[in-house]
Amino acid sequence: MQVTVKLFASFREGRVPIQSCQYPPGSTVRDVVLQKGIPVSEIGIMLVNCRHVDLDRELVEGDLLAIFPLLGGG
Repeated sequence: MQVTVKLFASFREGRVPIQSCQYPPGSTVRDVVLQKGIPVSEIGIMLVNCRHVDLDRELVEGDLLAIFPLLGGG
């Protein structure tokens, strides 16, 4: 199945910021995060089709997964 993955801020460094990728049916957000080499502890927000999701969310054909790192500030 095809899923578009969009990375933000520091997650773009050394990676393709927007990429359509093929994943096997039943793949989860966690599978994509691990495949992209993103440390789970550094993730701030994950959205699928503009809705908050967790790592165990199963992806389906045509999903748009957006991954944002933790952001600091004050």
